[in-house]
Amino acid sequence: MKKQPFIVDVHLDLSMNALEWNRDLRESVAELNRRETGMTDKPDRGNATVSFPELRKGNVGLIVATQIGRYVTPDSPLPGWLSPEQAWAQTQGQLAWYQAMEEEGQMRQIRTREELDAHLAEWNAEDAPENKPIGYVLSIEGADSIVRVDYLQRAYEYGLRAVGPAHYGPGRYANGTDSNGRLNAMGVELLKEMDRLGMILDVTHLNDDAFWHALEIYQGPVWASHNNCRAFVDHNRQFSDDMIRALIERDAVIGVALDAWMMVPGWVRGQSTPRGMNCSMEIMGNNIDRICQLAGNANHAGIGSDLDGAFGTEQCPYDLETIADLQKIPDILTNRGYAGEDIEKILSGNFIGFMRRSL
Repeated sequence: MKKQPFIVDVHLDLSMNALEWNRDLRESVAELNRRETGMTDKPDRGNATVSFPELRKGNVGLIVATQIGRYVTPDSPLPGWLSPEQAWAQTQGQLAWYQAMEEEGQMRQIRTREELDAHLAEWNAEDAPENKPIGYVLSIEGADSIVRVDYLQRAYEYGLRAVGPAHYGPGRYANGTDSNGRLNAMGVELLKEMDRLGMILDVTHLNDDAFWHALEIYQGPVWASHNNCRAFVDHNRQFSDDMIRALIERDAVIGVALDAWMMVPGWVRGQSTPRGMNCSMEIMGNNIDRICQLAGNANHAGIGSDLDGAFGTEQCPYDLETIADLQKIPDILTNRGYAGEDIEKILSGNFIGFMRRSL
């Protein structure tokens, strides 16, 4: 039997699913969904796609796993925590879950290039155990929970290596999707501290003003963990061609996401359906291909699926049942004329190379 290619997925909200959705990710996806039968507190109940067994089944052996804790003002329409300290405590609970999964052998934190190379060697060894730990680099989606900039040092010490300053709406350090405005003074200070620590700047969710400001002032490594192309879905959550070109100039890698509203124009949450909107994984191929065409090579595209990031099979391609179906990407790219070497770069090589340069 031909060995499946190794896959890197640089955006998975595993701890959010474990704690806020109360999913035991050691179980099969089928069992997760069975347990959620009849539940309606979340829009994606019973539609999960991600669990540790499915990651292993799909040979997804290296991920970027998130912490997330948004601060909101009392009058905000967005869900979140009413003080930065509460948001920080939420992220620390998420960290404790990752550490518990490490102790059980389900996960392995990657903080240095040496740890990265050791993990890859073990994962890909012929005698690797069936339940080998999934390697993860720790990221934070939205910096609101970083109470003060000096908290970043302690976060770095527990393994945080990538920071996305913003999420949705106005943030304490930067404004994100569906908002505007450059980084504020705290945001500039945050990026300076990230530079000092040698962290990765994740420009995902930065609004256009903040995106250009961040690229102007940040000196360190930059990636986009989960973004698609504005050419296909004309919304500020996606990147314009000029933004993609600017990232290519910074030697960044862009992870393409599988959230249907980012894939097909006109998607209405809670109403549209994947088949009704003809949302298939071929659209992921379109986004990957556009990034490659803008770059003139296959060196800047990757996977940042965002699967189970508060959505499930009700809002992802109809031909994806679990995260193991990322293994359909090689055929999609082969049918578009991509060579094996370039497919390997997109599946894993680009982000592995980035991590080796940046960790």
